[in-house]
Amino acid sequence: MDKKIQIRVLSIALWIMIFFSGNAISDQSDIVPVGEFSQHRMEDWSSKQFVDETVYTPAVIDGKKALEAVSQSSASGLIKKIRIDIEEFPFLNWRWRIENRLSGIFDEKQKEGDDYAARIYVVVSGGIAVWNTRALNYAWAQNSKKGDIWPNAFAKDNAMMMALRSSEDPLFTWHTEKRNIREDFIRLFGKEIRFIDAVVLMSDTDNTRNKVTAYYGDIYFSRH
Repeated sequence: MDKKIQIRVLSIALWIMIFFSGNAISDQSDIVPVGEFSQHRMEDWSSKQFVDETVYTPAVIDGKKALEAVSQSSASGLIKKIRIDIEEFPFLNWRWRIENRLSGIFDEKQKEGDDYAARIYVVVSGGIAVWNTRALNYAWAQNSKKGDIWPNAFAKDNAMMMALRSSEDPLFTWHTEKRNIREDFIRLFGKEIRFIDAVVLMSDTDNTRNKVTAYYGDIYFSRH
């Protein structure tokens, strides 16, 4: 692994470790809000820039409030530290859409093609043992097939990718997602997880030098 890649992987791990904290969320409601973008609420979301800056802005699209992400040859994300017991709240729910596709023929499974119009991922912190950090990425891929699963090109031992959407899916359309995080961790990492420690949004185009606009709707965990 060359020095640049080592720095990037370590930076991601340290970023997650620094923001890890807090008690587990557990209440009597059926949902735990994470991203309340339909109310333009941005409290507790922090940015992390890797290559230039993806601009995340509260916006209105088709008369509805959402979070807009504009990435132009950039890679930066938003993170919310929130510890959730996924035995109680195993389902991650969200809405998203993209306005244009990444151009060019590239392989998302390789470092030079590791770009996505939109992605959302959940993180299990390794604490001071940053090498034990795990991230489960749901990506809107361009050239991978829907349902493809692969190790992240920059962090093969720590992050797994799943192409939840692809170029087969229409533009300018809201898509609603629901994933069983607990089952997906078992499937992709081969281990049971009790708590997740953060949720991250990221639209990035730094490797392929593209420009993309995406929108993220509300994000929440649910019991059912």
